[in-house]
Amino acid sequence: MASPAGSGLLCTIRRYLRETRGISAVEFAFVAPIMVTLLLGGAELTQAITAKRKTTIATRAIADLIAQSTEIDNTDLANIFKAIEAVIQPFPDANFKIVVSSVGFDADGNAEIIWSEAHGGAAKHQEATLPDGLGAVPATTTLIWAEGEYSYTPIFGLVFTNALYPGGVVPLKDHIYLRPRLKPHVCRKTATETICKLQDVTG
Repeated sequence: MASPAGSGLLCTIRRYLRETRGISAVEFAFVAPIMVTLLLGGAELTQAITAKRKTTIATRAIADLIAQSTEIDNTDLANIFKAIEAVIQPFPDANFKIVVSSVGFDADGNAEIIWSEAHGGAAKHQEATLPDGLGAVPATTTLIWAEGEYSYTPIFGLVFTNALYPGGVVPLKDHIYLRPRLKPHVCRKTATETICKLQDVTG
């Protein structure tokens, strides 16, 4: 015959096992962090994709504007770079830098920089390293080469990006090569000289 104390203990255990009032709270405690992570991660990913898209648009717009010109002076260049502010919105244009260059080719097909201009702290191109799949380009023509980079700082994902990038800043990059539209060369006019071809480059 079971003792009353033993029966009471068994009844308590049975009632505990049948109790379901706290299950939802426990399940929510497990699921909530995952849901919040997915929500914030999705928002962060969307923001990063938008910034990358803006970088692509800005880079290609500047290259296209220059490729449609026959001559670029200091005023023209300043106006073209000013357009970045409108294209990159709603992101701050201070985080965007770009370098655009005119690339020429010698008789052996080697690419060389004719002129190069930078904006937003980017360094001017000193050498041209074009991809092998670009195809043969006649020595009589040039290419407009633009490289843009946006420094994206995540709002929620700094813990992860700090492990991969210095300071948690993710460099979003894009580049494009375009042939001049109106003539083989886009000339760069400064206060002292006009550079169009490799033959014009001194030093």
